[in-house]
Amino acid sequence: MKLTFIGGVRTVTGSCIKIDCDGKQLLIDCGLPQGHDEKKLGMELPFKGSEIDYVLLTHAHIDHSGRIPLLVRDGFRGTVHCTTATADLCSIMLADSGHIQEMETEWLNRKRKRAGKSQIEPLYTVDDATKAMDLFTGHPYNQRFTVDQGIEVEFTDAGHLLGSSSIQVWLTEAGKTKHLVFSGDIGNMDQPIIQDPVCIREADFVVMESTYGDRLHPEPAYATQKIATEESARKLAAIIKETFAKGGNVIIPSFAVGRTQELLYLLRYIIIHKLLPDIPSLPVFLDSPLAIEATKVFSRNIVGYFDEEAMAIVDKGLNPLIFDSLTATVTADQSRELNRRKESAVIISSSGMCEAGRIKHHLKHNLWRPESTIVFCGYQANGTLGRAILDGAKKVTIFGDHIDIRATVTKLENISGHADQAGLINWISCFTQRPQHVFVVHGEEQVAQYFAGLLGSSLNLAAWAPRPGESFDLLEDRLPIASEEKLWVAGIADLKQAYVQLDQVFAGVRAVANRMHSHGQEAFKDPSSHNAQKLANAVLRFTEDLEALRSRWDGNEQ
Repeated sequence: MKLTFIGGVRTVTGSCIKIDCDGKQLLIDCGLPQGHDEKKLGMELPFKGSEIDYVLLTHAHIDHSGRIPLLVRDGFRGTVHCTTATADLCSIMLADSGHIQEMETEWLNRKRKRAGKSQIEPLYTVDDATKAMDLFTGHPYNQRFTVDQGIEVEFTDAGHLLGSSSIQVWLTEAGKTKHLVFSGDIGNMDQPIIQDPVCIREADFVVMESTYGDRLHPEPAYATQKIATEESARKLAAIIKETFAKGGNVIIPSFAVGRTQELLYLLRYIIIHKLLPDIPSLPVFLDSPLAIEATKVFSRNIVGYFDEEAMAIVDKGLNPLIFDSLTATVTADQSRELNRRKESAVIISSSGMCEAGRIKHHLKHNLWRPESTIVFCGYQANGTLGRAILDGAKKVTIFGDHIDIRATVTKLENISGHADQAGLINWISCFTQRPQHVFVVHGEEQVAQYFAGLLGSSLNLAAWAPRPGESFDLLEDRLPIASEEKLWVAGIADLKQAYVQLDQVFAGVRAVANRMHSHGQEAFKDPSSHNAQKLANAVLRFTEDLEALRSRWDGNEQ
């Protein structure tokens, strides 16, 4: 009875854990590594798809589900077990991921062809994603079922996303039964629409996430979901009122699944409760094909998933996510038309971190306008366009154009899909009997180690943050235990590495400048060359980018 930690360990994406039990092999999640994790973990899986008998999926987010089509492409023919809503969301999200894989590979192959390099294949295609969906089986919450002899499973609401779950697994081998709980992503309290995380009382082993294991959310928890919704709606209404008074647009970069539906819920609240009496018909445009489809999925997965407040609206025969002044823009022409509007509007578009999609066009047309407002409502990863804007960049480059940022940039707080440190502690404290061991996953390396140590020092729990590739036999007692971690210890190590990277980047910038000087000398020698103007433009763009960085950090110590 063995656990092997493959992805989402000392990282925050690519979640994947393999279970070996009495000759059967199961996966808990099969997610896609993203950002820096892709370089750290790689995209390929360290086993053949044909070797895996079952997949148990916590929820639909791509960092948990995104390699299932790759698994199928590699020979997997078993069953993917998840909640019914998760299967419904995966039907659109995996197809969208396959489309992105195809488009990115097509773009890379054009570059490779010009460079005389061989063509490459996409990680998987839309067709692979479609075939994968044939293997999905949906289940309700709180219903224990048999996967195979000696393997029983139950899904419990994790309160993170529509259909998200913690997974309880009972494994029997050599006459011994062990009860395992995989937390999945543990949701924040008082989120709109979906229910709060459900406590689990018993387990021999717990595998839990630690995304925010080192921090607390800035807003305090509200007494009730109703109060939380009211406060968030009032904050958003104030932003809209001020922006419309100036004649600008409210541009909201949003993740298509989950966050967008929460925003629609808040906007509907604003309209129904007349929080903007001077705007009798609030124009809201949902400009994301995936978000439009995801909203349809939410609308057909209500019973058993929506919370009490949302169900009260449903019981009146109304849809909590739809209102008369909401317009879905499906085609690219409809999207472009939004930037020709003279009247103010609220535009919700993806991607949430502004790295791709239609949001980049809306930012290009609104960032330079002092009357417009850009509202962030989700985490912005390092190195993304969204992070640069939120951190106060004075200028950004979008589609090759330098855009001065004159719009108001703000963040709508109290919208987070993840529990903070207090929420994580509350979740693990639900267990009435101390688990034999806790494995801490789904967190940055120093955060996972710190949180594992915190569980030991604060709750007297034996805990460990596994490394990628580590395996543990659950029928043996020799499991590692984390020592108490101090965040500053990891911080010093990170700081040293950061300075190494800073020096490397400076050396790279200097090398680019030297090449530009070298090309310039050649142009001076041959004035008749047509390269002078092209080189001048490149040097000016390079200089402007460096100046924008200098201006952003000048006088800032952090």
